[in-house]
Parts: sequence; C-alpha cells; structure tokens
Amino acid sequence: MSTENEGTAVPPAPSAPPVPVDAPAASAHQASDAGASTPPAPPHASGAPGPELVHAGPAPAYASAQGQPHGAPGGPEGAWPPPQPPGTPSYADGGAGGAGAGGAGAGGAGPTGVWGAGYQQPAPKPKNGRGGLVAAILVAALVAGGLGGGLGYTLAKNNDNGSSTTLSASDSGGSVKRDAGTVAGVAQRALPSTVTIEAESTNGQGGTGTGFVFDTQGHIVTNNHVVADAVDGGKLTATFPSGKKYDAEVVGHAQGYDVAVIKLKNAPGDLKPLTLGNSDQVAVGDSTIAIGAPFGLSNTVTTGIISAKNRPVASSDGSGSNASYMSALQTDASINPGNSGGPLLDAQGAVIGINSAIQSTSGGGLGGTSQSGSIGLGFAIPINQAKYVAQQLIKTGKPVYAKIGASVSLEDSTGGAKITTEGAGGSAPVESGGPAAKAGLKPGDVITKLDDHVIDSGPTLIGEIWTHKPGDKVKITYERNGQTHTVDLTLGSRTGDS
Repeated sequence: MSTENEGTAVPPAPSAPPVPVDAPAASAHQASDAGASTPPAPPHASGAPGPELVHAGPAPAYASAQGQPHGAPGGPEGAWPPPQPPGTPSYADGGAGGAGAGGAGAGGAGPTGVWGAGYQQPAPKPKNGRGGLVAAILVAALVAGGLGGGLGYTLAKNNDNGSSTTLSASDSGGSVKRDAGTVAGVAQRALPSTVTIEAESTNGQGGTGTGFVFDTQGHIVTNNHVVADAVDGGKLTATFPSGKKYDAEVVGHAQGYDVAVIKLKNAPGDLKPLTLGNSDQVAVGDSTIAIGAPFGLSNTVTTGIISAKNRPVASSDGSGSNASYMSALQTDASINPGNSGGPLLDAQGAVIGINSAIQSTSGGGLGGTSQSGSIGLGFAIPINQAKYVAQQLIKTGKPVYAKIGASVSLEDSTGGAKITTEGAGGSAPVESGGPAAKAGLKPGDVITKLDDHVIDSGPTLIGEIWTHKPGDKVKITYERNGQTHTVDLTLGSRTGDS
C-alpha cells in the first residue's frame, strides 16, 4: 500500500498526436480508437546516499505526498508528447532521486519522463502521407481484432450446450490445510500470539509497534523504543489479530538492550506463548519470517533469509537518549517502521530474534514521512539475549548488563576499541578493582578481539559484551605499544540504565 501519488490526479494524454497538415485526415473512428491514458507514475528511486541506522518503529502517521515534477522539454505549442504539467508524478528513474544522508541523489542532466525513459521530442514525420497510412493500418488492425473477438464469442455461444470445462477446487479457502513447515502454516500458528502495540505519552505523542506473547501470565516482549512514550504515566494498549484489545502496563524496560516487557491487564486465560528458538544455531541463508505492523498495517507477514550474523549495530530513536547496542541477526525480510518489537521466526515458527532496527537511506518514507522504508537490511536482537533480558525484567523490573569496567571510545574505527584516558563524567577510565583492572588493562590499550570475535570499534565491543551474562569468562586480545597481548577476564555486572 502506497500513498506516494495520493491527492495528485494524472491528466490523460491527448487522444492522438497531431497529424502533419498535408497528411490524410484520420477518421473519427480512428481518433476514438487511438485514445490512451498516461500510465500511473511510479515513485522516485533513491539515489546513492550514505546509510543511516534507525529503529524500525514506531510507525508514523500517514501523510499524502505529491510527486515532484521533473523538467519536461520545452517546445512549440502542440508538440508531441506535450510537456508534463506541474505536479504530475512520474517514475523518474534518472531524475533527482530521493535525498539521502549525503544529500540529494545525482539527477540526470536531461529531462526525465514516465517509466524512467528519456522524454525526447520525436523527429518530424516525412510529408509523404505515410503517417496517415500507418494510422489507417492501426485502425484496420483494431477492427480486425474486434471482429475476431466477436467471432470467438459467437462460436463459443453457439457451441455451449450447458456443460462447463472449468475446474473448481474441492475445498474453500477456509478449509484448506496448510503444512506446518510452509510460510502460511507458520503464519497461521504465530499470528494469534502477536499483538499490535499502541503507546501514547501524557502529551498525546506516540506510535505503533509490535510484540509477542512471552508466557501464559500475559507478559508481552517488545522493544524499549516502542513503549518508551508510555513509561511515565502514558497509555498502552495491545491488540490481537482477533480484534481483542487490552490495556497494558510496562513491567520493565532496558534502553541499552532495546528490550521491554509489558503485561496485559485482565489477560485472557488462553494465551499461547510463541516457541523460543536458539539464535546461536542460526546460520546465514536460513529462512526467516517477520510479523509486525509496518506503517500501522497490523498482522503483516514478510519473508526472507538470515543475510548475516553478529552484525554490530548501534541504533537510536533520534530522541537524544542513549543508544542501543546489539550483535544483531541481519535479515532481508521486509522490516519497516511499526515492525519494531515483532518476532523474527525461523522456518519452523520458533522465535530467533526481535526486529529492532533498519538501515535507512534517509530518503523519506512512505507518504512523505521522515522515516524510510525497507531496503532489505533489517536487524534483530538475538532471542538468546532477549530471553535473558526479559526474564530479568519480569523478575526485578530492571536490566542487568555485563561489563569489563573500562571506558572505551565510541568513535568510528577499524582498529579496535580503545580504552580512553578519561572516564565518563570525570570517573576513572579503568574502574578500580573492576574486571579490566584485575586483568591488567590500562588506558590507551586497544582491544581487538573478544574471544574469537573481531572488535573494530567501541560499539562493537559493547554489543559483544552484552551478549554475555555477568560472571562469564571471556578472552580479551589487545594491543599496547605495538605488542599484542591476550588475557582472561571475568565480566562484572551493572544494574539499571543509569
């Protein structure tokens, strides 16, 4: 569903191109048969902007957007084709594309017409009457086509003796049994256990996201950024595909993990939690199924594959709050604003991740919103991590994070995670008595590996650390003064987001 061209009427093309003055005049029948309407105009293709990571939700409100005119060539009055009127949307593949993070896409020097083809003035027709002849042949072909159709209808009517050669399926759509391993089978089982979440703050702001049933007590797992507006006295509701709607409350939320748990008020007794899979066993190329409410379109099912694992992702909802870090599952299943918090399933219907972020071209989203749609790069929090976080939130209401006890630079880098010379807020860069200090790490050390995972930046290190639990033992590889060292380290813990 697209509102790209909503509110902009596409004017019909003239009934026929002008005929040279000395060419035979076309008959009235010819003029009526040659009529054509302008094909619908496709949306702009994005340029090649720099990417931007954004949360996959909540979904924004719809707004119609008129297509922008692309320069039609000038020419004398009555030229064919005529210039496009202002406001006429076009498919303009070669025009100025959508603006990306780095600016507008590179537009072609020449004008752009519908279907992405060059909108060029045709060469003048030869003044020998061939234009009229071609038109006459076209009319003859149309008449012949109509005659053939009439004959076909007459013959079929005369030969119809009451019997039918059409075949009908023995089962109606509602009684067809679908195998459990098919996408349709997985969707039938999973959809009743997903909800569309609407969060609204005290000042009326909010959005739409997704969640799924975690247990029979009415706990629903989703993203922190989906429910953030409703945390401090806001309104929260969850609607099932059946249409049943429940008020809900936030049990706990973890900003750093981007995981939250809400609980239905007056939860029904027939809740069916989704089966949780093992995200550590996922392989690149495995099939994926995503369920969510993209752009507010509840109960939408999309498919794809796992296109990468352990993808370091730092994302933000743009509110200026702390970022979320994950070592994500990457998928090309279509994920859009509103899919956030929804389940990413494997081919058997088990949850392997929570859809959380998308790569964006910043070219503007559906309906002219500030959020772009799917470009085939979506990111999900691995369910093994999310399950641990959810259980902690249900138990205590607060998240627990693993830590090494050292401040690292968050600047983009490919050389590793550098321990800073100053800690956050004036604290020591290496916590006294903490895990890093006990392992002998010092300011200026550059961590290049955690176990077998290459560390290319501070955010990557944080994401990898948070896939572990406090008390886990890890192997740290670091560089100091050009020398590589390896040390074992036992991760500490930190409670809460502050």
